[in-house]
Amino acid sequence: MKTKYLIWGLGTMVFFVMIYIAQTTFTQPGIAELRSTFTEVAKYRNPNNTGPIVRLYAVATTRIAPWEEMKRYGQFMPHNKYGNTKVFFFDGVLHTPKEIGPEPPYFEKGFQEYCIGKYEKTAMGKESFKKYPFKGLLIDTLVSGGQAKQGKRLIIN
Repeated sequence: MKTKYLIWGLGTMVFFVMIYIAQTTFTQPGIAELRSTFTEVAKYRNPNNTGPIVRLYAVATTRIAPWEEMKRYGQFMPHNKYGNTKVFFFDGVLHTPKEIGPEPPYFEKGFQEYCIGKYEKTAMGKESFKKYPFKGLLIDTLVSGGQAKQGKRLIIN
């Protein structure tokens, strides 16, 4: 009789442990829990499976998202050990590049002024988030006499 209660007790414990495991598995935090709206417009993953994996993302925010949410969005993106993940955040879908490539600056220079944030996770797991990563790189071009030429910008690498 004691064996019967022991089996039922262990079976009940296993059942509740399985319920707990299933509940924690299906209730993990994700991008859907962020209050701001993010739209992935372009992404790049290098085809090299023998070396470091490089992942690049161009993401549009439909409204100005808090910096903490941008960082959390970057943390939710896939990352591999010894790989590098970079997420560029842009102000609106119209100001987001449709293509992103493997070589810096990764997208057309005309979009740099609309880049409002950059999240990066390096190969060794170091995370960084930079607000306005290209600010300071754009300056007005001066012509003779010290007057600025309208609409012209110089990008310093």
